[in-house]
Amino acid sequence: MKIYTKTGDKGTTALFGGTRVPKHHLRIESYGTVDELNSYIGLIRDQELDPRSSEILIEIQDRLFTVGAILATDPEKMILKNGKERLDIAKISSDDIELLEKEMDRMNESLPQMTHFILPGGHTTVSYCHIARCVCRRAERLASHLNETEKVDQNVLSYLNRLSDYLFVLARKLSHDLGANEVKWIPKKGN
Repeated sequence: MKIYTKTGDKGTTALFGGTRVPKHHLRIESYGTVDELNSYIGLIRDQELDPRSSEILIEIQDRLFTVGAILATDPEKMILKNGKERLDIAKISSDDIELLEKEMDRMNESLPQMTHFILPGGHTTVSYCHIARCVCRRAERLASHLNETEKVDQNVLSYLNRLSDYLFVLARKLSHDLGANEVKWIPKKGN
């Protein structure tokens, strides 16, 4: 199978279902940003992490492929002529969202209470988490914008929202585990 098809040479690409759209279409931006996020999560997973965090990140990457597939499917072609769904895969569920919440609760148990905003950084792995968190927020904004014109599954929107929170808590946990200093943001007084 060849990787290149040449069908996108004129600035269009096909959604799952065959509909062709410009490569800058909001739907393409949405799932492209989810793909970027998945790559950053792979970068985090490549660092030295505890086994539980690595396991959860693999689960997240799997779920992000599902999010990408959902976003890459033309909603008007989601149901086939025979009445079956085009995507024969497990959708994002409330269980996926709850897993992120439970993991945040578990990690938060060992962390000091947050009293200030925290400047990103302190360790390379922590910084990767913050970059992934920012990319996740962008993916969420794009999917939310897309939802204004073309319906996006509510669980997809909720999952992206919760995932950015998870990545923030993971960054804090890694700071704690790695002995990195959390630098509090203390706003300077105005004139």
